[in-house]
Amino acid sequence: MRLASGGHVVTILDGITLEIPSAQFVAVTGPSGSGKSTLLGLIAGLDQPTAGSIRLDGVELSRLGEDALARLRLEKIGYVFQSFLLIPTLTALENVAVPLELAGASDALTRARDLLDEVGLADRAHHYPAQLSGGEQQRVALARAFANEPALLLADEPTGNLDSATGGQIIDFLVARNRRHRTTLVLVTHDPALAEHADRIVELLDGRVAGDRLNGARIL
Repeated sequence: MRLASGGHVVTILDGITLEIPSAQFVAVTGPSGSGKSTLLGLIAGLDQPTAGSIRLDGVELSRLGEDALARLRLEKIGYVFQSFLLIPTLTALENVAVPLELAGASDALTRARDLLDEVGLADRAHHYPAQLSGGEQQRVALARAFANEPALLLADEPTGNLDSATGGQIIDFLVARNRRHRTTLVLVTHDPALAEHADRIVELLDGRVAGDRLNGARIL
């Protein structure tokens, strides 16, 4: 993928070929600027490649219009950001209910309560993001990402703004969702210890795949 910057063409990802099987947990590592977040954006259809193709369940994303991409993300993809990206004017419960309501669920609030309970925040349902700690906000973001039972979870440095203990809880929730629900999980992280939880570790360097290995020492 190439972008124009200051009159120059900058290559962010170059010649990458990756195939991720269903239900696999892949950690994507590498230094800042190696293209990790861009890769997630491409997989989610948030960015378009300048060459090559992105396929999800056999569907070529670049052939979809914005409405079709939005529907695909709503139905098949859960995205967890480092900075949470909760809607500040909505309560925790309302934030989680948003994707359910967009999908037309008649029991959106009931399901949102169940999801908050799953991440241990049933008693914080009516608090606004500003009233929650960073770890609590990220757990709300996880519940929101889980809402429509996505086949694919994308997590971009989900523990980057958290202390190690709280970050460990977030990883536990993601791994549990991957194992119990057979959800494909792609996690971007700069932390080698977090990467060791994955089935497979892909290392990016200067926009290329510098390493791709199965992790026989995966932490259970």
